[in-house]
Order: sequence, then C-alpha cells, then structure tokens
Amino acid sequence: MTDPAASQPSTPDDTQAPTAESIRELEAARRGKLARLRELGVEPFGHRIDGLTTLAAVRAIFSEGVHLAHEEAVKASKDAGSPPPADSRPRATVAGRVVQHRDLGKLVFVWLRDATGDLQVSISKAGVDATTFEIAKALDYGDVVSASGHIGRTNRGEICVWADGLTMQSKSLEPPPSKWHGLTDPEIRYRRRYVDMFATPQTIRTFQARSKIVSAIRRFMESRDFLEVETPMMHPIAGGAAARPFVTHHNTLDMQLFMRVAPELYLKRLLVGGMPRVFEINRNFRNEGVDRSHNPEFTAMEVYEAFGDYGTMMELTESLLHELAVQGAAERWGGDAATSAAGSDGPVLPFGDLSINWSKPFVRVRFEELFERAFAFPMRDEAKVRAAAKAGHIDGAAKKDHWLLVEALFEEKAEELIDPARPTFVMDYPSAVSPLTRPSRAQPEIAERWDLFVAGMELGPAYTELNDPDIQLAKFTEQRAGADDEADTFRSLDEDFLTSLRVGMPPAGGLGLGIDRIVMLLTNSPTIRDVILFPLLRKQ
Repeated sequence: MTDPAASQPSTPDDTQAPTAESIRELEAARRGKLARLRELGVEPFGHRIDGLTTLAAVRAIFSEGVHLAHEEAVKASKDAGSPPPADSRPRATVAGRVVQHRDLGKLVFVWLRDATGDLQVSISKAGVDATTFEIAKALDYGDVVSASGHIGRTNRGEICVWADGLTMQSKSLEPPPSKWHGLTDPEIRYRRRYVDMFATPQTIRTFQARSKIVSAIRRFMESRDFLEVETPMMHPIAGGAAARPFVTHHNTLDMQLFMRVAPELYLKRLLVGGMPRVFEINRNFRNEGVDRSHNPEFTAMEVYEAFGDYGTMMELTESLLHELAVQGAAERWGGDAATSAAGSDGPVLPFGDLSINWSKPFVRVRFEELFERAFAFPMRDEAKVRAAAKAGHIDGAAKKDHWLLVEALFEEKAEELIDPARPTFVMDYPSAVSPLTRPSRAQPEIAERWDLFVAGMELGPAYTELNDPDIQLAKFTEQRAGADDEADTFRSLDEDFLTSLRVGMPPAGGLGLGIDRIVMLLTNSPTIRDVILFPLLRKQ
C-alpha cells in the first residue's frame, strides 16, 4: 500500500495571487462537481449525523497495540491462505473540512480539520463502492465531509481513519484562500473570519480560550458571592463615562436614545435597591477611534460591592487576574512559552516580546510619585504644569483646567515609566479628573481611584464610589461647565441617578475591566481585532 506521507500533500498555489479569471474558472469547476454529485444521486449539502467523534478524540482512542495485533492477524491469514480476519480496531465516524487532498489512483488521502485539530482519512478503491470512491477523488479544498471506518495508522505512523464510508456534507463553491495554511492578510482574516477560523488553527484556539476566560471570570465572581445582572443597553441619557456615544432613535416613543458607554449608573442603582454585590459582563459602545487596543464595540465587566472601597477592588482584581494567568499557563492559551516566575508563585506568560509576570502582589505606585519622576516637579505646581503643557504642545495649555493638564501630561510621559512586564496599579488620581470617585478624607484633591496597567495598556479603573448626592451634583455640574470635548455635547444631568443617591447608596467599591484586553494578554494576541470575532471594519 502506498503511504501518503511519502510525498508532500498538494496545497493551493501560494506563489501568486489568483486572477479574477482563474477564480471564475475555479468556481466553474466546483459547480461542475456539484452537478456531477447530483447526477450520481448524492445530496451535496448533507444531513443529520449522530455519534460523531472529534478528530482529537480519534487520536486519543487509537491503540498501537490493537493496531499491531490487527496487522499481524492480517499477515498470518495471508500466509495461511485463509480469509482475512474481522477488523478488531475501534471504529469512529468523523466530520470536518478538507484541508489537504491527495489522489494516488487507487488510494485517496484526505486531511480533515475540525475545532479540535486535523486528522487523515484514507480511502481505498477496494474498500468503498464506486460512487463513494468517485466522491473521494473529486473532493475540493473546503468541502465538508464525514467518514466512517476503523481507526489505524499509515505505514509511516500517521493515525488515520481507514474509511469504508464517505459522505458529502457541504460542497464548497468558494475557492479557498491562496495562503491556506494560515491567512497572512489581516484584512481578509477579519472580514472573512469564517475562513480564518479553519484556515488558521490558532484563531479558533484563541476564541476557545476567550470563552474559557469569560467562564472562569464568572465562576470566580460567583465564588465571591457576586450576583450577575443585566442592565439596559440603550440609555435615555449618555452617562457613566466621558465618551462620545452612538445615538439612535426610538420611533414609537419618539425619543433619542444612546447606546451605552458604561453600565455604571444603573449598577449603582442596584446597590441602592439592596443588592450588595453585583457584576455585569456585557458590551459597551463608544463612538471613537479604532486601533490596536480599541474597538467601538467592546466587552467589559463592571463590579460593585457595598461597603467595599478601592482597596477591596484591588484585591479582587489581583486575585482574579492571577488565577486566570495560572489557568492560562496550564492550558497554554498563549502558546507553549509560559513559565513559573523565579522566587514567586508565577506564572510568567508571553505577550509579544514581553514576558509578563502575573505573580502576586502586583506593583503599586501613586499617581503623584510617577508624575514627579517624569517631570521633576510636583503636580500641584500650576505654573510649572502649564509651562510643561505648553512645551509639550498640549491643546489648551493656557486656559484648560490645571488638573486636566496634569492628566494630559501624565498620559504623555509618566505612563512610559510603568514596567510593561509587571501588572501595575497606579493609585490616587486627582479628584478633578475622577468625578464619580470619593475624594480622600486626608487629601480632598486626591481621589481614591486606581488604574491597572499591563503591557502599556490600561485594563481598567476602580474607585471608592462617591455616594454623597450633593457632592456628586456639584461634580457633575463642574464637569459640564468645563466641557470642551465633542463627547460632552451629549452629556446631560442624570436626575434619576441623583435621586437614587438621595434615597441612599451604601459606601462601595467599584471596578471596570476590559475583557477584550485581558484576553489579548492571556492569549498572546497583539491586537484587539484578534480576540473579537467580528471587529468593526471600514467598508470595502
């Protein structure tokens, strides 16, 4: 028997981009095969199949001992001139997409791919009926087929299913990408994710990991007695974060609505109502730019704990991310490069050129300390702040509020001092740039807020929540009076939220974490588009 591993399997030509004419020819050829299948009485778009075994499970089922015993029995029967023995090897029915195909005359070898991996299926002319063998010989890349047979291996040791049955489940009429073994054009990858997922095995592994990460987050939060809730996605007021919203209109009620930029104000209402610990994992929408770490539609988790503060949120976040990193290292979400951190409880996970150490405790540094390290003068020195802003060509250096300039300077220069390989809590931001945060009782100009930075990205902030309705009203009013951004034109006072604070919200800690960015870090994905199944793209 000829072994398919003796030569390289054929693949689509990678040397040049297909022309429009060649694509039309390929499509015509595939439609010709579709017509031929129907002439043979074959249904080209399949039917229900029960009892399928995944391709990875077939590899696990394979027994070298059982296979060798079968081969020895076959050899003995040939030597004795007796009929071949019954095949004692286990059987399986598998299904997958054709990613390699080799026709050797009386033998056809096909590689199938499913969500668990690849597997070879071998079809012998002597082992199937004439119609089935014709189907096997005419398969195209991208066809979805099922096969049944005994689990064995080839002469060169490749585990396979020796098929005695093969059925077409979906005839692919679209020619496959030229770069079959992993799409390299990111534009094609994101626009045709359904192709990217089977052409690039790492893609489907990344999204499998994403689902596991979200499930693990939910389990962790539930273990801490947090209740998952759902709040509105369409808001009558654009509130909860300083971001430009998407605007829509409800025809029946004749009212303007905003896709939510954050669920914060609704979740706080639940604390007022008596729910002590709540969280929500859902989509936020911000009508802003697109880059490596931003998508207008993104997934975030917000958490609120009555009688907590930003310290309780810090412990919660540190424990959650550490636990996720431990699981990610064990399951190799980001590849095989995970290690244990020397002298710590690890782990260290790769992210591009970085090795991120997720051991506890994370680094803690005060906002003011970082600012002074970056600029060599205190952030309270308004004259020097304005001079530095002017030298740095920051808009509004002469007129903008002093603390807004401090924030702009910090983002421009001080954030660069944060070690990208160590998760770092930057603590105690200026109160003026944290309107929903409780000021420190010792230093009212400082807010009890932190932001978590990893690999140069902000994963999210946490606060000791402001629950004094009069101070909250004053801060909302100040924020609106100082508005100088287009996003602020949509912001209006949420009177109902202020009413809820007057009813009485318990002191609380609050937290927001970007799920997409967490997935990026744990799966070693360089851009947010690699962890969102269908990211927003420009029109072609």
